[in-house]
Amino acid sequence: MFTSKNNQLVIAGKTANEVIAIAGGTPCYVYDRKKILDKIHQLKIKLPEGVKLHYAIKANPFTPLVSQMATWVDGFDVASHKELLLALATGMPSEHISFAGPGKSDDDLNAAVVSEVVINVESVTELNRIYALCKKYQCKANISFRINPDFELKNSGMQMSGGAKPFGIDAECIPNVLRTLKTELVNFKGLHIFTGSQNLNHNALIEVHNKTFALAYALLNMANMTAFQINIGGGFGIPYFINDQALELTPVLENLSSLMTQYGPLLNNAQIHLELGRYLVGEGGTYLSRIIDKKISRGKTFLVTNGGMHHHLANSGNFGQVIRKNYPVLLASNIQSDDVEVVDVVGPLCTPLDILASNITLPFAQPDDIFAVLQSGAYGASASPHDFLSQPKVKEVLL
Repeated sequence: MFTSKNNQLVIAGKTANEVIAIAGGTPCYVYDRKKILDKIHQLKIKLPEGVKLHYAIKANPFTPLVSQMATWVDGFDVASHKELLLALATGMPSEHISFAGPGKSDDDLNAAVVSEVVINVESVTELNRIYALCKKYQCKANISFRINPDFELKNSGMQMSGGAKPFGIDAECIPNVLRTLKTELVNFKGLHIFTGSQNLNHNALIEVHNKTFALAYALLNMANMTAFQINIGGGFGIPYFINDQALELTPVLENLSSLMTQYGPLLNNAQIHLELGRYLVGEGGTYLSRIIDKKISRGKTFLVTNGGMHHHLANSGNFGQVIRKNYPVLLASNIQSDDVEVVDVVGPLCTPLDILASNITLPFAQPDDIFAVLQSGAYGASASPHDFLSQPKVKEVLL
């Protein structure tokens, strides 16, 4: 999971102190270019023919990283106007960019229609707004329909489908929507079926892929429509917590290959888009902060750092965890030692929610030591309340 040199954490070939010197101080996020590229390469060489890899920019929109990703993946998925502009600026062809989100603003839709990206339509109201813009600009929009199926991705960190959801159009409504589509105003590109995220259970992913392909075929067949692309979502997770086991990828991809063989001709060999974010970048990021105080309160030792939940909300347990659990953490300046202690590591904010690690065993630490939170490449800086209590901004660097 990590490398070391002289008992110090090494990131992108540099010790933590060297990385901090490059970044200009702490707190900082460091993203390891080679580690991320290797992850993508190992996945792409195993993907079945006809499956294209898309990066969900929301996982980590750091501009230098997204610019690099444009040369490594086949397309982008964006969820805001700002992400759309970022994706376009990389030179990624607009037809390889899709725009999702249940509440797209007028600015979002204006930009999406004119730039000719694929809009994942989430409601009939949104479709009618797109029709109006096509008339206004005298152009045809590229659209795909996001489906809310009647099944979910079991064992997911976050459920995105099944039952009543704000995401997409209920599957049972789609055939009529497709049959009444105003093709003189829009280009129908395909379907988007995203069921969940952060899943480490290969059997659950296989089950949902089977249902996704079957649903896509059934909907298109009922409406007598042809899709050029079908986004099957992602959901691939990474291990964060002590008992987590890494996703067994081989059976998932073997099953995906079988589905391509079975459904390829039935779906007119539509491109299949695998949309991943966390799985590609999560393990390639590390959050570094410096210990500024050490105190004992009624028998409990606290290490106080200059970074916290305002930079790394997910690690604090306030971004989706019901019961807080520790991310993988270590003392970057002294990884292993026989002299250890049990501590709570906290940030500088005036709130008990500002936790970096609780009841964790670390080498004996002192002020000026460096504390590292691993697995921090996704939903870190951009998913955190930077302005809370007006603390300094976090630094980010790609090495």
